[in-house]
Amino acid sequence: MQHIRTTNAANRLDRLPITTFHKRTILAVAFAYFFEFADINTFAITAPVVREQWGADVNHVAYVTSLSFVGMFVGAVVAGGLADRLGRKQTLTLTTLWFTVWSFACVFAWDIWSLGVFRVLTSAGLSAMTVVAVVYISELFPSAKRGKFQAYAIVIGICGTPVTNLIASAVVPMSDWSWRLVYLWGSLGALFLFFVRRLEESPQWLEARGRHEEAEAVLARIEAHVTAEHGPLPEPQQPKPKGPPAKPGLGMLKDKKFLYPTILLSVLWITQTIGFFGYSSWAPTLLAAEGVSVEDSIFYVALTTVGAPLGSFLAAMVTDRFERKWCLVVFGLVIAASGLLYGLTFTPVLIVVFGFLVNLFERGYTALAYAYAPELYGTEGRSLGTSIAYGLGRLSNAVGPLMIAGVYNGIGYQAVFMVIAGTWTLGALVLAVFGPATRRRRLAAEAAAGAGAKPVTATP
Repeated sequence: MQHIRTTNAANRLDRLPITTFHKRTILAVAFAYFFEFADINTFAITAPVVREQWGADVNHVAYVTSLSFVGMFVGAVVAGGLADRLGRKQTLTLTTLWFTVWSFACVFAWDIWSLGVFRVLTSAGLSAMTVVAVVYISELFPSAKRGKFQAYAIVIGICGTPVTNLIASAVVPMSDWSWRLVYLWGSLGALFLFFVRRLEESPQWLEARGRHEEAEAVLARIEAHVTAEHGPLPEPQQPKPKGPPAKPGLGMLKDKKFLYPTILLSVLWITQTIGFFGYSSWAPTLLAAEGVSVEDSIFYVALTTVGAPLGSFLAAMVTDRFERKWCLVVFGLVIAASGLLYGLTFTPVLIVVFGFLVNLFERGYTALAYAYAPELYGTEGRSLGTSIAYGLGRLSNAVGPLMIAGVYNGIGYQAVFMVIAGTWTLGALVLAVFGPATRRRRLAAEAAAGAGAKPVTATP
């Protein structure tokens, strides 16, 4: 086999302890996540006021919502390709700027259609930023600890949703135009630029592109930083011989090593998207339609969302200690059971309890999936494969609301939650049967790093 030059980036990164460099990186990504979660619900928050001012009807709101998920699909796939061509750091910067610029444009929308176009473009950027951030963390953090820090980033990021809700509740009633300030708030994600100069490009991506001198320079800077904090480093595990890397692009779909995980992860993200948005988007409406007052239904749902950041924290506790595949299966089944019980009760306490559990385990599930998905690919296919699967999940919600509405109108309230539970169960079963395990590889990398031959100091 032809010898391929390598800087051994993955093994050199795997033996590093967590340092200020890693914490600074996760803080930057968490900042971007914060404004992603802040921005993703701004249209839902402002839609009632916009409908009243511009005379829009429910169908207009539905069209904008559905098309936003189409935008998410396009944004995710385009970003996956860009991240393979331009690099993880540069694409993360561009996608964050993209969604903040279009969120800012929403401030100046003049009718429902202009706002709709701006929201679709914003949604494309939100989804694009997410998939690139997931890959970026996966390639910069030691494999034994990347899941925990991926979840920590979401713990911080998800706080963007309640903060935005509080800001919106304060500013929207101020005047006829003050709803526009909600979009101005969402555009503050552009402040991510202050973090960019302190971030490093993924050396694994540089290595995969044959840019070995640049990869070596990045690794040397990281290792020098770690050595200054923790002292000499152990020698990395020697790289295993590899053939020529696959050429990035859609042509990789012909490769079973790429196609198999992409199909599997598409099922994961489609069932997660329909299951989550089917629940979160419809719960207040369906409760109100079944006789619970609008005020009470909104209050109950608000209480259940307290579980969201706690779920990401729970994922951080288990993601690197246990097999991620089986954590996802267990979390999915708990969500299915909790969501079903939510639909079978009208007792306020039980509505809050089961809704809390749905939010708790769903956000934990998402954090686990963010860590699990990139691990199923090599560096060449990681960005594109993750983005296609994630994008197809978001695209599925263009029809998800129509499906839920059809079930409710045709069969009834409880049937909606049976369908949602079935969706989560299907995803869990597919993962259980076909999902590759990744923990053994992570443990092997950790053991190799800990075996540490003699310590070596980094090249300054």
